[in-house]
Amino acid sequence: MRTVTFLPSYYKIDVPRGTTVLDATQRAGLSMNVVCGGQGKCGKCIVFIRSGRAEFDRQKYGRFFTEPELQKGGCLACETIVQGDLHVFVPESTLIQEQKILVEGLDHEIEFHPSVRKYYVELHPPSLADPSPDLSRFLWGIQKSGGPVAEKMYAPLAVLREMPSILRHSEWKVTATIGLVPGGYRVIDLQENDTSKRVYGAAVDLGSTTIVVYLWDLVTGKVVGVASNYNKQISCGEDILARVNFARKNGLTKLQALAAESINQAITSASNSAGIDREDIYDVVVAGNTVMTHMLLGIDPAYMIAEPYVPVVRRALSIAASRLGIACNPNGGVYAFPAVSDFIGGDIIADILACGMGEREEISLLVDIGTNFEVVLGNKEWMFSCAGAAGPALEGGEVLFGMRANPGAIEKITIDPVTLDPKYSTINGIKPRGICGSGLIDLLAELLLVCVIDRTGRINTGIEHPRIRKGTHFPEFVVAWAKETDTGKDIVITENDIKNLIMSKASVHAACVTLMKEAGVTHKDISTIYFAGAFGNYLDKKNATIIGLIPEIDLKDIKNIGNGAVTGANIALINRRARKTLDDIAYRIAYIELNAESSFMDEYTGSTFLPHTDFSLFPGVQELLDSCRIRKE
Repeated sequence: MRTVTFLPSYYKIDVPRGTTVLDATQRAGLSMNVVCGGQGKCGKCIVFIRSGRAEFDRQKYGRFFTEPELQKGGCLACETIVQGDLHVFVPESTLIQEQKILVEGLDHEIEFHPSVRKYYVELHPPSLADPSPDLSRFLWGIQKSGGPVAEKMYAPLAVLREMPSILRHSEWKVTATIGLVPGGYRVIDLQENDTSKRVYGAAVDLGSTTIVVYLWDLVTGKVVGVASNYNKQISCGEDILARVNFARKNGLTKLQALAAESINQAITSASNSAGIDREDIYDVVVAGNTVMTHMLLGIDPAYMIAEPYVPVVRRALSIAASRLGIACNPNGGVYAFPAVSDFIGGDIIADILACGMGEREEISLLVDIGTNFEVVLGNKEWMFSCAGAAGPALEGGEVLFGMRANPGAIEKITIDPVTLDPKYSTINGIKPRGICGSGLIDLLAELLLVCVIDRTGRINTGIEHPRIRKGTHFPEFVVAWAKETDTGKDIVITENDIKNLIMSKASVHAACVTLMKEAGVTHKDISTIYFAGAFGNYLDKKNATIIGLIPEIDLKDIKNIGNGAVTGANIALINRRARKTLDDIAYRIAYIELNAESSFMDEYTGSTFLPHTDFSLFPGVQELLDSCRIRKE
């Protein structure tokens, strides 16, 4: 074993020789920023070897470093092999930092019909003249108080064991918590005296990176708390594939516990801010992708990443909170959204519920982009869906100065067409550290409009300007000079970065067109395009159209629905009628496997131009580019 000491924290961990420094950091509990999942592509896991023996290929990965950084022992944690005892300095910028987490969703009224209610009853005690069993007396009392029919209610063993003492100790004045379940109603809890005003529920967006929780008062129908935090599973792998592989190595139990812990942290934060007891939370609704849901439930996800890509379960499930370790009333229920396939999960069903596309006759297109993307096309009669790898470029990976939406990330950019000087804004208004996804979309569109790049993404090095230069490895454009940045480095976008961005956007657009052809419709038949998720919420829809990320339609018909996953979870939490429709929505969606569609690669090839090889699909963009070119000349 070799001892790795991490500075400046002085965390120590013993690992076998041959372990990567990245693996060592994860075992030590350090959450490192590894956008590419440890494949040596993003260059974000920079560390410095202070002393000891380690192997790192400087020639192969030197493009991520300046010469002074290499002299100081700079290397990538994912590509550095431990050979002896090490002292490793981990810069603050390498660790996962506070991120701009999207908690907002669609701002509209939701019909209030919760699945859990409390009933306060005052019962007559038994006597020789009325020796009815406690349970019968109790259930009839609920019915007389306006609750469900007694014959449709049942009490689990845990409640039956407590019932005799609670009824008598309270002098037959009790509050029952009743939950709707398939085929009837379940007695969730029994409490002394009147606690009927204390009943709450939690809607959870279980993302691979972040967790968002909305806490609702299920009596008044009002949100009483909102909280968010990172998914602690990041310590076991940045992306889904890495976590599935971790699960294969006897790590499923840990992944389940970390998912529950992450949810609990957000629930606790929301509860504390609202001043409520977590024991009064009786209903938890969770929307997450198929793999994340399996991990939360402790179900092996391994078979979803290998042909024929089969999940263990697709239907919606309700589980006792105590079985999952969720911090609410132990007899409360956790409802997990259904899925369509291994790649179209409960988060996408929640998006569909949030935007309402499954309730209208008009044809809509839903796009949710992260490291992976999901696309749904259809209306209330039919829906087609697909998913694919957008590549981490749109989230800042595989882009030299790309980064997540952390403080210091450039999130909006414009370029003066005359001076070519950029004007940008950063998250939290501090000095720039890099560029996040929305900023990269802006930058790509702006560089095209000012003719710095052509439609293939090549930088015009014939333009004599200090911001346009050859660079060490590729031609590049300087977005921010070193004196402006927090890192002391020029922030640039290289021709290779642009290539990666175009490949990512081409995948998304090709998927949209593939579904449209499958359905026999064109972009002219689409009434609305919905962007879901944090990436879609912050990007400029005009610039998204200019680069050909999505089909061209009227900009007023392109809508950002915010965090559709948590909005859908909110709807399902407080509207039991909507919850009943979810399995139906899931089974109505046909999943198209892009790898099996021969036309997809043709569409992808056509989409690897800005905005596309076929300008007739983007007449508005063609007109805009022509006018920009004329002004330039």
